[in-house]
Amino acid sequence: MTLDQCWVTDKGKTPFYLRSAFTLKEAPESATLLACGLGQYNAYLNGQRVGDHFLDPAWTDYHKLVLYNRFDVTELLVAGKNALAMEVGNGWYLWDQEYGYGFHFPPFMPPNPNPYKPYGESLVASFLLTVTYADGSTQTFCSDETCKVKPHGVRHSNVYGSEWIDGAELEPLCSLPEYDDSSWANASTALPEEAPKGVLKEALLPPVKALHRYEGKYLGTVNGRRIYDLGQNMSGILEATVRGKAGVRVDIYPAEKLDAEGDVDQVAKNWMPIDNVITYILAKDDAEETFSQTFTYFAGRYLAVAGEVEVLSLSAQAISSAWKQAGSFICDDERYNRIYDMIEKTVEANMLGVHTDCPTIERFAWQEPNHLMAPSIFYMKDGKALWEKFLWDLHYAQHTAEDVFYDFAGNEIHPGDGLVPSQAPCYIPNVLPVPGMGSFYDIIAWGSTIILGTYWHYLFYGDETVIRDHYDAGMRYLAHLKSMRTPEGFINHGLGDWGNPENALARENIETAFLYADTITLEKFATLLGHADDAQMLHTFAEEVKANYNEKLLRYDENLGVWCYHLLANDAAPTQAAQALPLYWGMVPEEREADVVGAFRMILEEKDALIAGEIGLPYVIQTARRYGMNDLICHFITKTTHPSYYAFICDGETTLGEYWETNPRSHCHDMMGHIIEWYYNGLAGIWPLAPGFAKVRIAPYLPDGMNTFTCTYETPLGTIRIEALRTKKGPAYRALVPEGIVCEAAKDVEVTSSRTE
Repeated sequence: MTLDQCWVTDKGKTPFYLRSAFTLKEAPESATLLACGLGQYNAYLNGQRVGDHFLDPAWTDYHKLVLYNRFDVTELLVAGKNALAMEVGNGWYLWDQEYGYGFHFPPFMPPNPNPYKPYGESLVASFLLTVTYADGSTQTFCSDETCKVKPHGVRHSNVYGSEWIDGAELEPLCSLPEYDDSSWANASTALPEEAPKGVLKEALLPPVKALHRYEGKYLGTVNGRRIYDLGQNMSGILEATVRGKAGVRVDIYPAEKLDAEGDVDQVAKNWMPIDNVITYILAKDDAEETFSQTFTYFAGRYLAVAGEVEVLSLSAQAISSAWKQAGSFICDDERYNRIYDMIEKTVEANMLGVHTDCPTIERFAWQEPNHLMAPSIFYMKDGKALWEKFLWDLHYAQHTAEDVFYDFAGNEIHPGDGLVPSQAPCYIPNVLPVPGMGSFYDIIAWGSTIILGTYWHYLFYGDETVIRDHYDAGMRYLAHLKSMRTPEGFINHGLGDWGNPENALARENIETAFLYADTITLEKFATLLGHADDAQMLHTFAEEVKANYNEKLLRYDENLGVWCYHLLANDAAPTQAAQALPLYWGMVPEEREADVVGAFRMILEEKDALIAGEIGLPYVIQTARRYGMNDLICHFITKTTHPSYYAFICDGETTLGEYWETNPRSHCHDMMGHIIEWYYNGLAGIWPLAPGFAKVRIAPYLPDGMNTFTCTYETPLGTIRIEALRTKKGPAYRALVPEGIVCEAAKDVEVTSSRTE
């Protein structure tokens, strides 16, 4: 018997309990539980929760891939009677759109003829428990029609954070062996059309866990609702203890901000209300009742409580998949510490089995941060297994020539062989381009994660497997990109420098630079894998793209007095990103490099700020670092007005906003958190020169106003530690580098080798 042969269901579309009682002849030597419930589930044995996870399994395209969890449950089993219980909720497998907020595309986008479609007719569960005794014999128990099922006390669970909980119908004791389940119905074996279609694989990524608990602070009563402040914007599991009369309803409304009256404000700026609510119906008279979210999570910092109950406590656990630390940075200038903490908390809030854009509005797995933010996140967090899962999501999402969507007239829309969609998994595909804006489905800076995300993973972790796994997908994607070029040889169908505060999208400049970056990266992969013919073809094509790019975009600028890159689409002034990308990727002719660097500096100084969106920003920051402009970066990021990271701190934010503005649409977007990469390779000066940090460059920088910092990074070969101290003679730097790492250090760095255990 295998796990994929054990799917059962209660034939319902709302959450349910599953229970199985069994007897063991003696206490086991070992026991392993394999379990999955779709969309989300929790498992219990003999009254104890199995594992410390939330929101299992991680979200996937359930037609392609379904993840299960493996648990060692030896210590939870006893000789004699035992019981296993599972609770199963909706998630994205069968989205409950009847309760709470449900995402809708805004009016400026065309209607979407390809809405969300359920992955099954009912919720399903499967478990396989294998027990091994001291004599080597084994016993197996699985989900089948002998299991009992019952509707859950969570009547509705919405993937965007709302739950409706009937306290009288909760069954917290149903996993105890002595529990009486005689009134429960028998489970049904899932029919082929009810069972998930995706291949079943063990989840190897870090599970979602609780990182911190935040207690709600009562602020006062506004408009009849009690307002609480958790002190931190987050993705969280709400927990409350209340007392009142049986049948009384309490509603809790989360939000990222307060309005002018001090009430929770659930309106996303320029968008729509995010009308999430967690509802609980009291089960008893005048007794303490504690409830928490089970199958979903809320997003926000503030909570409004409505209902005739006494609130005894209100708290939340901030949750994340990104709980494995890799690096740390601390200094004596609190501005830098607070920026770092703000971005780290934002990353944590958006890592929940997928990398979401924001936990409030969309909760979509937009893919561009998975290469643009990869180095920033990898320095802070161990992203190896997480990114392996993200890359496989892209791999499974890549289209074939046979894939088809439809417009409202019923006409077929073929996305194109090799296309990697901008979201993976993608639950609400919007394949129609937005007039005047481009495609939100086929965007080169998003789809390129299949190539550039693979590159960053290899550079940080040194594992060639990731290249071998996704090389063919990358080559297919490049073939798709070639088919999308204009007669002038450019890509211009995406979003350009999305989020640019001056709306200078520079679409052809940005997107064609990514075409070049994808090609030269694949060339490196081909060479590493020994595909000589591919490598030669890729090299030739890259040179063709570069020559065309320079011929049509690199021109003498009368105002600046130097050569620089202009925008193909219009006569607008050259932008920071338009200079940074070709400099970063080595597209600039050697004889023009000094001019372009000079133009880049002049544009930075003229704007006196980082004027770039999420696509151009990492290249602007890293190009400025590379060419000795760390002083400008320090000035820009610590300004008290936007665009600036510190401006968010001055606004009172605890997470990073979506755009460079006060009161942004989303208050928890990590897409512009690229400055963290600079903390590690600009301030601490740690830069890998070989995959897996087998060789590194150490060149720290101590900015004005900062007198000391300490930075650590856990490489695959051990921990690098950088210390900086301002002395009377100037900055002094010390680097502790593991013995197995070849280190090239700047002259002013004292390097000490360390042994690793």
